[in-house]
Parts: sequence; structure tokens; C-alpha cells
Amino acid sequence: ALLLEGKMIKELRPRYNISFRDDKRFLLVKVRMQDPFPRFELARIKKDDGARYFGPFAHSGSLRNAVDFITRQFGLRSCRAVIPGEEDYRHCMDDIIRHCSAPCIGKVDQAEYRERVEAACAFLEGRRKDLLAELEREMIEASERLEFEKAAQIRDSLSDLRRTVGARTRKFSRDHFPRSFDRTAAVSELQEHLRLPRTPNVIEGFDISNISGTLAVASMVQFVGGRPNKAGYRRFRIKTVTDGPDDFRMMAEAVERRYSRLLREGQALPDLILIDGGKGQLNAACRQLWGMGMEDLPILGLAKRNEEVFLPGESEPIVLDRTSSGLRLLQQLRDEAHRFALTYHRELRRKRIQNSVLDDLPGLGVKRKALLLQHFGSVEQIRSATVEELCAVPGIGRKFAEQVLQHLR
Repeated sequence: ALLLEGKMIKELRPRYNISFRDDKRFLLVKVRMQDPFPRFELARIKKDDGARYFGPFAHSGSLRNAVDFITRQFGLRSCRAVIPGEEDYRHCMDDIIRHCSAPCIGKVDQAEYRERVEAACAFLEGRRKDLLAELEREMIEASERLEFEKAAQIRDSLSDLRRTVGARTRKFSRDHFPRSFDRTAAVSELQEHLRLPRTPNVIEGFDISNISGTLAVASMVQFVGGRPNKAGYRRFRIKTVTDGPDDFRMMAEAVERRYSRLLREGQALPDLILIDGGKGQLNAACRQLWGMGMEDLPILGLAKRNEEVFLPGESEPIVLDRTSSGLRLLQQLRDEAHRFALTYHRELRRKRIQNSVLDDLPGLGVKRKALLLQHFGSVEQIRSATVEELCAVPGIGRKFAEQVLQHLR
């Protein structure tokens, strides 16, 4: 909204609004793809010069930090275009400190360098989420090694990247439609379009959140009469999937834990279940429910990309009108399940960052933990130590030293 406001004020120049009538503009990121070795530059005016532009971005400080990080991460040059042999050529330090792939001296060829540029552009457009996940893993690992300064630096980089890249990946679809809608009509509309046997007065939605399988959690939110019923919200710490990311098995576990308890306690089942995802997540949930004898319980999957509704046994998805109240109710429920899962996941991640891996070792109190860390300096150094070296620490016997190494390794 601020970007649009500034643009309109500069174009229309209203008489009494003088806040944005100067020549200052929000920053853009510019990449001259026609150059042999393109680099990221900052600009304030978009010109018809054949370059690719990203933005505008409202937070200049975060943008500058993000561009510096992306440039280093993908090995792009930040120096001006000079060629070895030219009179003013001076080889920069970026190659020596490993911040650049050094295409100017032939360490990478033009084709490989262009692939790096395309990957960086894809990340800036929000199409490369794997880098953010990798940074989160590095932050957690650094905190476990008690390298809190490094973890804080990674945290700050993540914050700048999310502030910059996240702003480019929002679709602003809510700007086109009013926030409020008739929830009673939405419930009736879902029954009609999805051919449900009864009015879906109680709808429960599931979502999964994890980082490459670690700290995996599931959420379940409940809407009654088209409105959130927070007393019915539940969250689950995934227990059975420990061998890597597997959203299908995680979804099956969450569904099984929720509805096996309802069956045991004789509680009422929902009128409709919503699964965040496409056919894969839906099929995993269906297999679990059908194995529990709940074949008649209505269930659907909502795929985020095209907002398609998948039903069990149907080869083609149902596409609801983008302006329909029913679809907007499903979207709100899906987004609420995602928010609830992500909040729980971040809570666990904060606790893990604040705690040390040594905290989980039985028999290791605060005093002996402090002596170990003071003697070795970090958890990584303790992990690489021998039994004899651990025994040199006051209060650590041979048997307990073996337990420490077994726990860490």
C-alpha cells in the first residue's frame, strides 16, 4: 500500500499531499543480463535498458544486507566490470576471501556463472526456499555448539532475507476482495458444490511444519459455523517419522492420533476434514481413516498453487470460483492451520536454540556442564575429545565420560 501510495502521489501530484512529492524513490534491484558477467546493482528508476528489475522494496537497509548476502552466497561479483590486462585492472579481494567465484580470471566460465545468476534471481523472486531452510539448520547447529554469535549473525541474515524475499512472494489476493463474507452462506455453498451428505457445520483442518524432517509438528484447527473455535485447536509433536522429511506419513500420524482418541472417548466426529496439500497428503490421510473404519467421513485436500479442491477417488480436482464464499472459508481454515503449525514449530525451535544438547544427558548437572564447556570451549570440541581427555575435567569419571561421548556421537 505504501509503495502504491508513493507512486500515485508522484504521478498525480495532489495539491495538499506533499509527503512523497520529492524525487526520492524506493529501491530496485537491477541485473544487466546482457553483460558477460552480470552483477546485482541497486537503482531507483526502472529504465527500458534490457535489464531485469526486482522491486521496489520499502526497507532499504534489509534490502542492502540481503543483496550482499545473496551475492556472497551464490559467488557473484560485486566489483565493477574490468578485465585482466586492462590498464586500470586490479584483482579484488573477494576471490581471496571466497566471496566471489572470480569469473574475471577464469575460475568459472561464462555458462556456469550465468547459472549462478539465474539461481540468485530465482531466490530473489521467492522460488528458492531451500536456502532459507539450510540457513535455519545452520543456525540451530551453531546454537547447539554454543556458537551464539554465529547463530545470531545467521538469524539476522534470515530476518533480512525474509523481509526482502517475503515481500516479493506475497500475492496480495486479499486486496481484490473484501475481508468479510457470509459464513453461513459459505457453509451451505460447500455442501452444494462438494456434494456433502450434511451441512459442514464443524470443519477440522490439518497442516504439517518441519525443517527437513527435524522438529516436525502437525496442527489441527476447528471451525464451527464458519468461524474459528480455538477451544477445539490441537497440536501434535510428530513421533513416528524420524528418518527425514515425509509429509505423507506425518499427516497420517496426525490424523490417526486425532480421530483414534475421538473414537476411544466416544466424541462427535467433524462434518468435514480439510487437508493442506494435494493428492499425496489427501491419500495418506484417507488410507489412515479408512484403516480405522471411517470410510464415510467427508475429507478433501486444498492445493495451494491453484487453490484446487481434491476429493477421494476423483481424478480431476474441483475448481471453485475465486470469489466464492465457500473457497474463501476453506482458504481461511487452511491458512489458520498453517499459522498454528508454524507457531508451534518456531516455539520448539526457539527452545532448542536456547538449550544445549548437553541438557538432555541424564546425570549432567549445571556445574559439571559448565566445567566441561569451560574446559573444551564448545560442544563440538567435547564431541571430538577422548575418554581420557574428558576424565581430566574435575568431577568427570571414566564411566560418565563414556556416557557423554555415547550421547554426543
